[in-house]
Parts: sequence; C-alpha cells; structure tokens
Amino acid sequence: MKAIILNASAWMIVPVMDAFAKYLSSSMDVLQITWARYFFTVVFTLSLMLIFYRQSLVWTKKPALQLIRGLIFVFSTYLFFYAISEISLPKALTLAFVAPICVTALSPFFLNEKVGVKRWTAVSLGFVGTLIVIRPGFIELNLATLAALGNGICYGFYLIITRKLSTSDNPLLTLLLSGLIGTVIISLFMPSVWVNPTTNQWILMALIGLIASVAHLFLILSLKYADASKLAPLGYTEIITNILISYYFFHELPDNWTYLGLFIIVLSGLYITRREYILRGGPPPRAHVQSMDKP
Repeated sequence: MKAIILNASAWMIVPVMDAFAKYLSSSMDVLQITWARYFFTVVFTLSLMLIFYRQSLVWTKKPALQLIRGLIFVFSTYLFFYAISEISLPKALTLAFVAPICVTALSPFFLNEKVGVKRWTAVSLGFVGTLIVIRPGFIELNLATLAALGNGICYGFYLIITRKLSTSDNPLLTLLLSGLIGTVIISLFMPSVWVNPTTNQWILMALIGLIASVAHLFLILSLKYADASKLAPLGYTEIITNILISYYFFHELPDNWTYLGLFIIVLSGLYITRREYILRGGPPPRAHVQSMDKP
C-alpha cells in the first residue's frame, strides 16, 4: 500500500507543475520556464542529497551517456512546455504517452532486444491512437501538437539511455546531473529571453523545480516497497489530475477523438508493460526508477 500511495502521489502531482508552467507561459518565454524547472531542481535535489544522501554524491561512471541523456531530456522538456503553452494539458500528455511505445519500437536497434509479433501489434495500435489524436488531414496540424509528439519521441530515446544507466548510477545522482546539464545549457540562452519575474512568478518557478524533485523522490521511495514493473501502470494516473486541472483552471477538456486516442495509447502501453514483465520472467531491476523521471 505504501508503494502505491507514494507512486500514485508522484504521478498525480506532476500535472500541478505543468499547470504552473502553462500559467507562466502567458507572461514569460518558455525557455525561461524550462530554465526554472532545471535550476530549482538542482537546488532542491542537491540540498536533499547533502542532508540525507551524501553517499550518493559521487562522479558518474558513464559521463558521455549522462550528457546525451541530459541534452535529450532538456529538449524534451522544452518541447512539452511549449506544447502546453499552446494546446490543452490533456492533449499534450496523451501524445507524451507514446514514449513507452517508442521504446519498444526502438529497442531492437538500440538495446538489442527482440520484439515479438504481439508487442509489434501493440506498438502499431499505439501509433494508430496517436494518429486519432492528431488527425492529420482532418484538422490543421500546428507546431504545438508536433512539439507534444516530438516530446514523446524524445522521451522514448531518454528512456532507452536511462535503461543503459540504470545499473551503474544512483537515481538521485542521475536526477542531479540532468538538472545541472539542463541549467547550464539553457542559461546560455537566458540573456535573450529573460524577463525579471515578480515575487509570485519566482514562487511558481521555484515550485516547478520543487514538485519535479519531490515527485522523483516519491518514485524512488515507492520502489523500496514494490517492483517497478508492478508500479508502472500507475504512471497513467497522471492523466486524471491533468484533466481535472485543465478543466477547473484553464477551462479545457479533451474532445471525444482525444479520449479515444488516449484509451488506445494507454491500452497499448499497459499491454507492452505486461508483456515485457512476462518475457523477463519477473520484475526488472529496481534501478529502473530512473526511467520514471518526467519532463
């Protein structure tokens, strides 16, 4: 029960972070919001590690992979924040859910994993669900929708690299390094987009980083009580808070086509998760928590 509460809580507070980012996007550049997400993640994560997890403050065993992972993650985050500045939170998150499906589709090429007919069928259905959401040829495609889809694809590559890192580096260390890489990279662009935030905006910017850090910590703690494979389906509970926040604060609701696409994508993702569990003959390593980090 502790694992379920911690894991579900982590996923269900992430849309609060997204809502703050969407709200701030009306008054500041998305790049500045992305910078805040990473800068304050570093502040809170480093503080946490110095106080409680000092033994985790060691150098990474795979610096090149950490750098590539960090670059992909910061680009993925920027795409998602840009997407939600223009389209609804539920639509952006629905397209982000293609990430696990992309991992399965790419795993034969990057992870040397064999994908059978059943999982390829689930991948195909997942992409059908994606087409239902974006409906090319029936509604005008905009840059924000493509950015949301691009975020899902980038996040898929991010998950693949995370799998390669999961047996070498501590999850908190990986979170800290991702934050540092993101902060450094985006800081290079800050002089051209920076606006002086008000006190309330600083608070929201800090809360974005705090929520990201707390959510990740909850995910790590949840794996002390249950295996990642058993908790993975709880990741889809994020859409519940996402839709509620979108409706009550932004007066946005998904249309029926988005609901249908969401259902197909989630169903495909759940089947792939279950199928991988069966094929492995049991749960994957607990270090797999690193792949639960979110943009």
